Amino acid sequence: MCDYATLLRLLHRFSQEAGQRPLTLGEVTDRLDETAYAFIAIILILPLLQPVPLGPLTVLGGLTLAILGRQLLQGHHAPVLPARVRGVVLGKRMWQMIIAVSLRLVGFCRRFTRPRMQHLVSGQRGRRIAGHILIAGGLLMAIPFPVPLPLNNFLPGVAVIFYCIGELEDDGMMVFVALFLLFVTVVYFVAFYVLLWLFGRKALSYLLW
Repeated sequence: MCDYATLLRLLHRFSQEAGQRPLTLGEVTDRLDETAYAFIAIILILPLLQPVPLGPLTVLGGLTLAILGRQLLQGHHAPVLPARVRGVVLGKRMWQMIIAVSLRLVGFCRRFTRPRMQHLVSGQRGRRIAGHILIAGGLLMAIPFPVPLPLNNFLPGVAVIFYCIGELEDDGMMVFVALFLLFVTVVYFVAFYVLLWLFGRKALSYLLW
């Protein structure tokens, strides 16, 4: 059963094992082989949900999400992660942080999630929607910026998280929440580059004057 309780039990188990020995993402995903892609996406995204840019780590995480989305669209029943991502080791402290964030998400989202519009998060249609959301969110996270941009990884990451929660709770309404957050992310990024271009033109004209 793909639900919050199962996810939290797995996270606690991984935290305990990480305190005894190095635990790689590859080992984690192998043990989630029969569960939903949502489990793996949540575990990959939670360490990246920081309000500040994380540089190459965000790019790597975003591209991995996009790869997972493509695998969903291709009909893969189990995800296949790149070797570099499989080798990433998460220590006990990182797992504790992931669990803490998961508990906050659970407490917040259970206030308004419930089974509805289930056709959007199940079956072939749900897989296609999930694939496109993972690809869009992952590529947005992977966009490089010439200067640090706050929330560049947070906004698309939260969009994917909301979809994953919708899948775990059979709540198709979360699809619309995820799409709205992705739209906000695109507007935010476009506004940043427009302002950067305008500022650059103004600075260049000042120097040439």
